[in-house]
Amino acid sequence: MNLGQWIGLIVIAISAYILWQIRDVLILVFAAIVLATVLNHLANFLQRWVKVRAIAVLLSLVGLIGSFTLLFWLIVPGFVREFQQLGDVLPKALNELQSRIEDLRHDPQLSTYIPDIESINQQLRNLLQRLPSQVLGFFSTSLGALLNVLLVIVLTLMLFFNPQPYRRAFLRLFPSFYRRRADAILAICEESLGKWIVGALIGMSVIAVLSWLGLGILGVKLALANGILAGLLNFIPNVGPTLSVVLPMTVAVLDAPWKALAVLILYIGIQQFESNLLTPTIMAQQVSLLPAVTLSAQILFTTAFGPLGLVLSIPLTVIAQIWFKEVLIKDVLDRWHLEPKTERELVIVKDRYSSPEFSETEEIESYPEPEEN
Repeated sequence: MNLGQWIGLIVIAISAYILWQIRDVLILVFAAIVLATVLNHLANFLQRWVKVRAIAVLLSLVGLIGSFTLLFWLIVPGFVREFQQLGDVLPKALNELQSRIEDLRHDPQLSTYIPDIESINQQLRNLLQRLPSQVLGFFSTSLGALLNVLLVIVLTLMLFFNPQPYRRAFLRLFPSFYRRRADAILAICEESLGKWIVGALIGMSVIAVLSWLGLGILGVKLALANGILAGLLNFIPNVGPTLSVVLPMTVAVLDAPWKALAVLILYIGIQQFESNLLTPTIMAQQVSLLPAVTLSAQILFTTAFGPLGLVLSIPLTVIAQIWFKEVLIKDVLDRWHLEPKTERELVIVKDRYSSPEFSETEEIESYPEPEEN
């Protein structure tokens, strides 16, 4: 390797190290890009009727804010009332549990296996003593999460209102001869993200409706709120469906213990339907992702970016797959050791991603397209 190659290798290594150190910021930027893409597709859909882009953008923002407000109104107040009721019932349940434990301790065969009430009370007191520090840590974490949410919202609005300067700035990072190709890859990424968003919304809607109907048949309170929550949490792979069953089981146990078990069976059945039939059918029409690749990507992105990496693991996988396929497979490996044409051609490299006053003449080789097997 000559001196220039060594310098290039060092620059790449330093760049990779810097990107790794700021990965938490990068994942927030990617979240803003996904949200901006959602708003852009919604605005394009509305523009078919209103014809004016500015009005479509305004309606998209109003619709998104209104949707979140409606979801908050449907979900939060009902759960607050139920947990207040749970707070009233819980002391009575604990007293009943304590009396049952005392009755069991009188049995000589079971007394050795029953924990001492005093030891349990001591553990509870120790837990209460540690509670203030845990609450303080929770609020500090919540404050950091709130700041991250505000940052994502600001970035989303910037990217949504005026995306072209950021797109041009990104394309300027590529060599001039590759910018048009990179722009085409970005267009493929945008289209695939849109398809994934549509598929995810369909899947979330189906899960919400099935959960609502099932909980309504079982007579569980807040069936609509729990159904909506199940649909929203279905956005988070693997972990979301597990979390979605906690609240309806908690609400159901206030009525009757058998309802909690019935809710668990209902949610297991819905998730089996979703993972084995619904998601493969929908995503086969939208994006092509192998199950093993998806699971591996979830582990990888969760390890690298934390919980937000898990939430965004599917769109991250979609984008990574596109760049891997288009750049590494098509533009590098498919052209490996192909003989270039004998003639060489001069082209003027000047496009909309270069500065208006900038143009340069490059001598490039024209490569034939690889033959299909």
